[in-house]
Amino acid sequence: MLSLSSVSSLVLGSGLLFSSVFASSNSSSTGCRCFPGDSCWPSQQGWNEFNQTVGGKLIATVPIASVCHNSDFGSYDEAACKTLQGHWPYPKTHFESSSSLMAPFFSNYSCNAFTKPDTQCTLGNYISFAVNASGTKDYQDTIAFVRKHNIRLVIRNRVHDYLGKSTGAGALAIWTHHMKDMELVDYKSPSGDHGYTNVDGDCATVGVAGGYTQGGGHGPGASKFEPAADQALEWEVVTGEGEVLTANMENNTDLFWALSGGGGGTYGVVSSLTAKVYPDLKSSAANLTFPSEGVNNDSWWDAVETFIHESPNLMESGCFAIWSFEAEDGFMMRPTNCPGLPQAELQKILDPTLEKLKQHNISHKFLINEFDTFYDSYKTFNARHLISPSVEASRLVTRDSFDSKFDDLMSLYRTYVENCLSVGTTANNISMQGFPPHNNSLDPFRREAVFNTIFSLPMHQTDWEENMHRYSEITGHWLPMMEELTPGARAYIKEADWQQPDWQTVFYGENYPKLLEIKDKYDPDQIFFAVTAVGSDRWYQNYAEGGRLCRA
Repeated sequence: MLSLSSVSSLVLGSGLLFSSVFASSNSSSTGCRCFPGDSCWPSQQGWNEFNQTVGGKLIATVPIASVCHNSDFGSYDEAACKTLQGHWPYPKTHFESSSSLMAPFFSNYSCNAFTKPDTQCTLGNYISFAVNASGTKDYQDTIAFVRKHNIRLVIRNRVHDYLGKSTGAGALAIWTHHMKDMELVDYKSPSGDHGYTNVDGDCATVGVAGGYTQGGGHGPGASKFEPAADQALEWEVVTGEGEVLTANMENNTDLFWALSGGGGGTYGVVSSLTAKVYPDLKSSAANLTFPSEGVNNDSWWDAVETFIHESPNLMESGCFAIWSFEAEDGFMMRPTNCPGLPQAELQKILDPTLEKLKQHNISHKFLINEFDTFYDSYKTFNARHLISPSVEASRLVTRDSFDSKFDDLMSLYRTYVENCLSVGTTANNISMQGFPPHNNSLDPFRREAVFNTIFSLPMHQTDWEENMHRYSEITGHWLPMMEELTPGARAYIKEADWQQPDWQTVFYGENYPKLLEIKDKYDPDQIFFAVTAVGSDRWYQNYAEGGRLCRA
């Protein structure tokens, strides 16, 4: 089994793009979390004393884009700014920061690396401080501090977060990025499970023990071994009252159930996860791309349709596939990973698409190979991921919907692409066929889905109003089209629209009421908040007062 487990001076931002001037108050009397400028906000001495408590691990936020501006954080540095802009698309740029975000929309352009040097650079919607945690005591001390001062708490792992969960104005964060210790143990669970596996995200920089596994977790090994939530054997977690608990199939079983698929950042803060690992095995993988430019439109769509029509055969063979298509870049399957499947079998599944491409004389690039280990396959075929900020929504498509409404689905995809949307799909089979049932909170609907469709518009680097317009388009126009085609369907919480209507059902299904009861049991004072997390509908971010968190 795999068990995962200097302070600058205080600088206060001057406000958000859409904030108004707000007066100091004692927010505990207004039902809001304490905010910078309030009388309840700790003094500099208070922060210094807290820093001593956590062993000098407190970090005051200085936005990494401050080098691109003249501001209270310092002066514009042209060379440093250009270097930062060049590295901005790489996840490492952001997960090695205690405050930066991979989804820049949720920083509210408070300090934007791509705006002019004399435009604003403030804390805005960034966290105010972070504790570079190294163990449960740091968790406990931080929770005690936010409880004492009524401060908003944020949990930051490796910030693969596209719904704004890993930031918050006026917040103190528990930053878990450097808690990376791993140990291989012979774990015997109370139910007798034992074995080995490695179900992780497609991007190598995803943090396994955070929102990925807690939110369900699909990835290259999920069709073969089930999703990440099914791999959890034991959690160590610090609750909202600062208690360190072990949750497994024997102890704190309700908390174990909630953490394994019920969404992250709301029941407690996880300090370690014990998960199954399996022996490595021979594997195959493939990439396929073909352009749309210069190709007859109907012929191109015929090839795309052929691939999508055959795609369930990939999933049922234990493969995990990622593909996307759009008007400008054409079709890209990068990659399909098939742990345990011989190359010849993968080739056979892809042959109908390759024959269609040949029939229509469409140029394409196709790579396929077999490897002695799945890890070698992953390293060779899974490209280094860049951040592609987008305005997106998603919908799970079941096999029944796929079979009965295939023509309608393809027609909708075509409508999306013809209106400049990108369509992307992550596909895996987690139907549990051949596996014993699992006691976890992963929405059963997820197991009926053959793939997850993501449709998106590009995010503008500097135009806030245009991005708001695009979000309105996605939520109000393009999402309802997919919902009409798939009534009663759900969405994968990690790749979804943060404005998703009826998100309690769409993200959590019938499990939501029970999940809420468990949250209230282990976090009775509602210390933990994250956008669209269980219980988050009890709060709102008041942007008339700088984004402070207030009770609804």
